[in-house]
Amino acid sequence: MFLRERIAAIVDSRRFQQLIIGVIVVNAVALGCETSPALVAEYGGLLDALDHVALTIFVVELAARLYAHRLGFFRDPWNCFDLVVVGISLLPAAGPLSVVRSLRILRALRLVAMVPSMRRVVTALVKSIPGLLSLSGLLMLLLYVGGVVAINLFRPSGDARFEDLGSTILTLFQITTGDSWSEVMRDLMVAQPLAWIFFVVYLLVGTFTMLNLFIAVVCSAMESEMPDRPSSDQLVLAELQALRDEVRTLSADRLRPVGSADRGSTN
Repeated sequence: MFLRERIAAIVDSRRFQQLIIGVIVVNAVALGCETSPALVAEYGGLLDALDHVALTIFVVELAARLYAHRLGFFRDPWNCFDLVVVGISLLPAAGPLSVVRSLRILRALRLVAMVPSMRRVVTALVKSIPGLLSLSGLLMLLLYVGGVVAINLFRPSGDARFEDLGSTILTLFQITTGDSWSEVMRDLMVAQPLAWIFFVVYLLVGTFTMLNLFIAVVCSAMESEMPDRPSSDQLVLAELQALRDEVRTLSADRLRPVGSADRGSTN
């Protein structure tokens, strides 16, 4: 039991986590260097050695954490994520599983699990998925309705981008991202001068409203994950309360009879 507690204290310590972060960074740099044929030809042996050393450290670290926390290890989803990433690296990189070798770079994602600020961002993104799915459905509905309207308005112009419903929806999605929408609008205005009305209305609804709602949902989720900090109003109220307590203490001291202190001292 004492050994397990000591190992738990080591693997949960800040210095040990900083060491693992350093190993992750070095391993990611080494894997990136392996993409250069010149570096592989000159330092291939060193890069392979670094890869094996890093993988060994990761396996020992996970084994120590599993021994220290036992079943509690699996209650943390980030531990399960680390276990999957390292487990993929342990698969044989030969034969039909040769593609696994390219997945070794996933070890760099362990940096997300080790750095608390990154972990909070990813947790916020995961929590925002339900809201993002609802907004995605609303965006798809907007694209469909806008596509039906646009194909009826602009198909007579002969523009291939509005020839059928699929092409029209793809064009509207491109416009939603702000990509070359003015060119599409001006091409149509040659044959239909009032085409700008549709594009202005669609941009106001699709781009300025929908996309900002996506950003708002993510920002709201990230705000909920940030550590609670007292607001300026709370700080002012706390200072006022402290001042009131000091004033009450001083008032009590002044109102206390002078002789009572002397009697207390003589007694």
